[in-house]
Amino acid sequence: MSAIYDVDVVDNKQAKHSMAEYKDKVLLIVNTASQCGFTPQYQGLQELYQRFNQQGFEVLAFPCNQFGQQEKGSNEEIAKFCDLQFNISFPLFDKVEVNGSNTHPLYQLLKSQARGILGSEKVKWNFTKFLVTKNGEVVKRYAPTTKPEAIINDIEKLL
Repeated sequence: MSAIYDVDVVDNKQAKHSMAEYKDKVLLIVNTASQCGFTPQYQGLQELYQRFNQQGFEVLAFPCNQFGQQEKGSNEEIAKFCDLQFNISFPLFDKVEVNGSNTHPLYQLLKSQARGILGSEKVKWNFTKFLVTKNGEVVKRYAPTTKPEAIINDIEKLL
């Protein structure tokens, strides 16, 4: 079994989940922020979710306040914003840190398995995306500038 399935996460309502709940699904894991120039990507993420969810695809959003303090709100405020602005239906999780000494274990694993430019593990900004196979293998990292619709072919290959 992949190490990703050994990681526990907490949703935005403080319920604990095992990543094993997502076994046999293709995952797009994204660190998000409500006040970022890339925030409109929530719409594209929702469109991907609607298009592929019935085929075994999940978008998992992990709000993060490490970049420009662009996610200051509480979990409730973040969920309300996402609902009002983008009507998202994919899971929102508790705020996490993706870099530094308090990096969430999920992000430690994602970064080690899909490095960034020049082999860097560091997440550069909000809306960095990680694509994970049905077997839990992290196969690709996408820059914040990569729009969700640009990932469609990669998702289809894994479904």
